[in-house]
Amino acid sequence: MTEMVLDVQKLPETIFSRITTEKVSVFEKNGTITLTPIFNEKPQFNHLIGMFSDGKISVDGFLKEKQQEKELEI
Repeated sequence: MTEMVLDVQKLPETIFSRITTEKVSVFEKNGTITLTPIFNEKPQFNHLIGMFSDGKISVDGFLKEKQQEKELEI
């Protein structure tokens, strides 16, 4: 019994095209090889920015713009 993690792009195209994750777990037992997709369980914060998720402006940039707007109003 051995287990390892592989990058999906290292697999042949016929297998690679059917897997939707970036990595797979390869498990071998009694001559049978099993590929199991590995889903990222940790949230990636660059996908959790809400209205800033298009990447055009960061939270810090937004706050800086708001501060400049307040200064212009005064």
